[in-house]
Amino acid sequence: MGSFSMLDKHEQWLLDLARRVCGALSDTGIDYRMVGGMAVFFHVDMLDPIAARLTPGVDFAIERVDLPVVAQAVRPLGLELGYDRGLNVLAGTVYDRVRTVGHLVFVREKIRSGYCEAVPDFSQPTVTPEGFLLASVTDLVRMKLTSNRIIDKVHLIDMDGVGLITPEIENALPEALRQRLQQVRDEERQSAGAE
Repeated sequence: MGSFSMLDKHEQWLLDLARRVCGALSDTGIDYRMVGGMAVFFHVDMLDPIAARLTPGVDFAIERVDLPVVAQAVRPLGLELGYDRGLNVLAGTVYDRVRTVGHLVFVREKIRSGYCEAVPDFSQPTVTPEGFLLASVTDLVRMKLTSNRIIDKVHLIDMDGVGLITPEIENALPEALRQRLQQVRDEERQSAGAE
């Protein structure tokens, strides 16, 4: 029973973090989209709560010019901006230890110089029942395929598994990203023993 209560505690902590940060950004008039694993969690959760995976933190896409305002907005929440492994991060104390609790990426800019695509510009958000502004599935798919790390592939599998990656989304991808999506699907079929 202990591990289930830890999962509940972590989920509640993530929801509280998202609520506080989204509230602070909205209160200061900063346009944002929740991106990353937590955005995938909410999209998947809306269709199949059992298929939704927790993530370690909450990531946001913002305008670069808003970074100083974000720093001021999150400070009263006990969060500080930092820089780790080439990324802007939100850091705070979690379970008695200072940790990265989220990342900040900038719309229309590449997260890493070698990436084939930039973070998509703000599009119409998906609004959760809690009022969080999520990046669209289309934007998340592009970002996950661009990053192409193992965790990104897992998030793509989760979205694909509940039918979020539609033929329209797939057909709108550039060829290089379409090939990556097919590779993710092939690897998933192989790991599931379907081939």
